[in-house]
Amino acid sequence: MSSEQGQIPVDKMSFEQALAALEDVVERLERGDVPLDQSITLYERGEKLRAACQQRLDQAQARIESIVTGTDGVPKGTEPFDKGA
Repeated sequence: MSSEQGQIPVDKMSFEQALAALEDVVERLERGDVPLDQSITLYERGEKLRAACQQRLDQAQARIESIVTGTDGVPKGTEPFDKGA
């Protein structure tokens, strides 16, 4: 893991940063050359990164699904996906 990615809090990372950091964590764990305590720490960070990526993907999907189509099937605009909030 790059020292920069290891220092950025997960909630401050862009999707791309979080995904790259998650890929790095997975790679390091798959190599199997990390001590147990560090493996546990990496796993915990990986889980936070996975959850952050999933949340952003879910938000993007909700935004895409909120496109309003007319009766002719042509997109007419968008509606906020959180309009009920």
